[in-house]
Amino acid sequence: MLITDLRTIFERDPAARNWLEVLFCYPGLQALVFHRLSHWLYKIGIPFIPRFISHISRFLTGIEIHPGALIGQGVFIDHGMGVVIGETAIVGDYALIYQGVTLGGTGKESGKRHPTLGSHVVVGAGAKVLGNIQIGDRVRIGAGSVVLRDVPSNTTVVGIPGRVTRQNNLASNVLDHDKVRDVEAEVIRALFERVKSLEKQFEQLEQSSLSQTELGDELTDNPKSKNSDGMIEDFLDGAGI
Repeated sequence: MLITDLRTIFERDPAARNWLEVLFCYPGLQALVFHRLSHWLYKIGIPFIPRFISHISRFLTGIEIHPGALIGQGVFIDHGMGVVIGETAIVGDYALIYQGVTLGGTGKESGKRHPTLGSHVVVGAGAKVLGNIQIGDRVRIGAGSVVLRDVPSNTTVVGIPGRVTRQNNLASNVLDHDKVRDVEAEVIRALFERVKSLEKQFEQLEQSSLSQTELGDELTDNPKSKNSDGMIEDFLDGAGI
């Protein structure tokens, strides 16, 4: 797993220049090495020592991973300061996690209470994924998002709360955060256009003395109005998540 983790860093980070630099200067890799040891001790039932190793790792790297968490191979924690991964969290193979990410719970419930990430997931800086939820394979979570519901595979999620903004991520660059849709801005634009349309129709009503029935029929038959209705309803309903 260490060799796979090292290879993944060289593939994903253009700043990685040599093995020595990666081994001694990448806190994400160091935190994973500490975690592999603490997780093995945790599984065989050793008390105290796994948590103490986790505590030392947090002090040295700024990354807190509970010994009970399951971390797959090829996971890359880039920069990593402030990353928190809870006890029952599961991180799939080749996931990419940026600084400030929390894979946490939503309360004091027992049992599985942290998220499960599929393979090749990208979690942007400062994102919070909370609760016993399932994040599918090849999902991209935008920086600063708060995800509280299951997310299907091959999608992009942004916002608070997180909403699906793109389907099929297979051909997208995982680092193209600037190309993620701004759902909130689109809904505000739709509402703004609706207000302008209503103002224009009321002006026409005043000028031509249209009846209320005719005005209502005109609003109902307007295809732009129907499209914006659907967009606003999707936004309020979580846009499919």
